[in-house]
Amino acid sequence: MCGIVGFAGKERAVPYLLNCLTRLEYRGYDSAGIALSGQRGIEVTKRKGKLSVLTSELMSKKQSQSQCGIGHTRWATHGAPEEKNAHPHLSSNGYFAVVHNGIIENYEALKRELISQGCKFSSDTDTEVIAHLLEKSYCGDFLSAAKYTLSRLEGSYAVAVLCKDYPGKIFCSRWGSPIVIAKTDKGNFISSDVTSLMEYTDEVVKLGGGESALVDSEGIEFFDKDMKSIERSPEKIQWSVEDVGKKGYEHFMLKEIFEQKDTVSGLVGEYVRGGETSFPDIKFSDKELFEFERLIFIGCGSAYHAGLAAKYFTRGITGIPCEAETASEWRYGSVPVNEKCLCVFISQSGETADTLAALRKARDGGARTLGVVNVVSSSVADESESVLYTRAGPEIAVATTKAYTAQLVTLYLFALRLAKLRGRISSAQQERLIGELLRAPDKIGGLLKTLPEKMKALSREYYTSEQMYFIGRNTDCAAAMEGALKLKEISYIPCQAYAAGELKHGTISLIEKGTPVVALMGNSALFAKTLSNVKEVKSRGARVIALCSEENYGKSTDFCDSLIPLPEGGEFMSCLFEGIALQLFAYYTARHLGCDIDKPRNLAKSVTVE
Repeated sequence: MCGIVGFAGKERAVPYLLNCLTRLEYRGYDSAGIALSGQRGIEVTKRKGKLSVLTSELMSKKQSQSQCGIGHTRWATHGAPEEKNAHPHLSSNGYFAVVHNGIIENYEALKRELISQGCKFSSDTDTEVIAHLLEKSYCGDFLSAAKYTLSRLEGSYAVAVLCKDYPGKIFCSRWGSPIVIAKTDKGNFISSDVTSLMEYTDEVVKLGGGESALVDSEGIEFFDKDMKSIERSPEKIQWSVEDVGKKGYEHFMLKEIFEQKDTVSGLVGEYVRGGETSFPDIKFSDKELFEFERLIFIGCGSAYHAGLAAKYFTRGITGIPCEAETASEWRYGSVPVNEKCLCVFISQSGETADTLAALRKARDGGARTLGVVNVVSSSVADESESVLYTRAGPEIAVATTKAYTAQLVTLYLFALRLAKLRGRISSAQQERLIGELLRAPDKIGGLLKTLPEKMKALSREYYTSEQMYFIGRNTDCAAAMEGALKLKEISYIPCQAYAAGELKHGTISLIEKGTPVVALMGNSALFAKTLSNVKEVKSRGARVIALCSEENYGKSTDFCDSLIPLPEGGEFMSCLFEGIALQLFAYYTARHLGCDIDKPRNLAKSVTVE
């Protein structure tokens, strides 16, 4: 969940560390800190709160001339967001400074062991055991101490370490959590994420699981899990530095909402050739794709909602039994799988801890695995049997928008491929459905011209609501769940989403005069059924906001307080358009409330802990 950086070069390290941490603050902003390496030892500065607090502290005093250091921005897992729990953590003798992203699952046992040996802990974190283990095992050989320490850790980690006896050098290693390393003309960098390094380079080396590196101003040495030297080659970053800027928008989230027209256009251009779906990099043959008897879509948060929508539209057009599961639950269930089952793992970052654990469980159970991810060479991509990239580009706002939309489009194109292989749709039907997709970018562009002012006005009416309910059926239900999540995660308004048909089985008891209900009726095939549920809540005093297709607009006016017309386009398209409309509604609601839209409280972008 946290962001780590490191710099070793010929210039002062502090400006580079702070600049890289600024790019990583979306990964955590409870506290931040840096440790600097020099001939006189290790100097640590850390502060509670956002990175600006640390920056102000460093700017107010004479800056160190150190040319090597590590930095950290924290999302709290073990221990409250207090200064004592901020990283870097020092060993008792001050010889080692450690920053860490991940979870050390056996830290309590290690902590008891170290306390019995006389170690005194100054924080509540799991990370501090790493610093004390390094101290206890150190006999003058940095790599030997690191190798022993890593062998004692269970769980996931990306770590960067300074040693007093090795000024100017940074040791880093990973298992489960990501680390990238870059050699540049400014110096050599390490980071949790390529987005922090794009200003300096267009190439990085991504450490593999269990691999380590020793970085200084002169070069980089790579090691395998046994600390034997290995060779690693850099790979190109697919994004540009302009992609991680705001481009004049007030917030990253708004910029990323408006990028969705190009995101969808790019994906269709990538995966549609000559009127046919085409996945040139997929490793499954057409025969294998034809023979799958069951699909399970697995993800967390918005990725799960994309999988839920995919369950509905894939099942509908392919006839294949489909399921959608949250990774955090599926990984602990006893769900039998085999080689006829394709498990599809959906993750923007490709580093989501629960999704990775579920992937490994599926693989061990004999299932075939497909990753649907945004980040090239991420862990989900590397560990899946095959991968489809969603090509959304960097997404900085914590609340996903364009990456979620890209997941929907990628999954829909994959469903079309399966349907055609199984003979469930004719060439004419495929041409019609792909034609709808080809027209989608222009329709999205139209929505992004007309909806912002409507959603700004609508949110002004409802931003003081104490709670809101979202309802829909089928793909509309999946969109309702995503809309409710989007609103509550950035505005902090309690929201719940329900299958519209389930209202009468208990939930309708919560409806009273003035209760806001967002009804999703874009799926024209189910419009009449959902409209009957709208009438039920309206008769009990609810204030209804409805999203429906333009053709059904006139049928809804008597039963809804506010109507948002959307382009016509079938069940998948309705889900796509509803998602964009509700993203705007959430954005403007949070803006009216003065919330920190890009960095909502208690949340982080890449959930690399359980």
